[in-house]
Amino acid sequence: MTNAVTVKNITFQEGVTLICVPLIGKTLDEILGNAHGLVDAGADIIEWRVDHFAQVREMAQVMAALAEIRGALKALPLLFTFRSKKEGGETELSDEAYFALNREAARSGLVDVIDIELFNDEAQIRALVDDAHAAGVKVIMSNHDFHKTPAQEDIIYRLRRMQDLGPICRRSR
Repeated sequence: MTNAVTVKNITFQEGVTLICVPLIGKTLDEILGNAHGLVDAGADIIEWRVDHFAQVREMAQVMAALAEIRGALKALPLLFTFRSKKEGGETELSDEAYFALNREAARSGLVDVIDIELFNDEAQIRALVDDAHAAGVKVIMSNHDFHKTPAQEDIIYRLRRMQDLGPICRRSR
């Protein structure tokens, strides 16, 4: 039996399939246009892929965009994701910028969940998870390998490490 995790009106639990739809755009106008379309699409949760946003390196612009997105999505849960280039994302940030971006999003009161990539400094991950939880934000630990399917033992190791670091695990290949 697994523990259920509730985000707004959505519960992540064994046996329940949820639909998460990505929100992608380079400009705020493009993002907001897409966001309005997703509200009626029947998604359970919206994932803003901030790595596609042209101004991702400008914290004030990201936070302003986040406020607009939150308003457009109404009651839908919002997952904040910066996917690094090494895991299939659009933009590369330094480790310092990656953690600062996620920390500001978590503290903003505008997101419900943040996605943290597994293969980062463990002390920084733990500190970010603590900050997110203190702000009432849930954490998804993720790992993406689009080049190969890891060996079963490696997948199990990664999932166990994710479980140790955050309550929701996501593994893609």
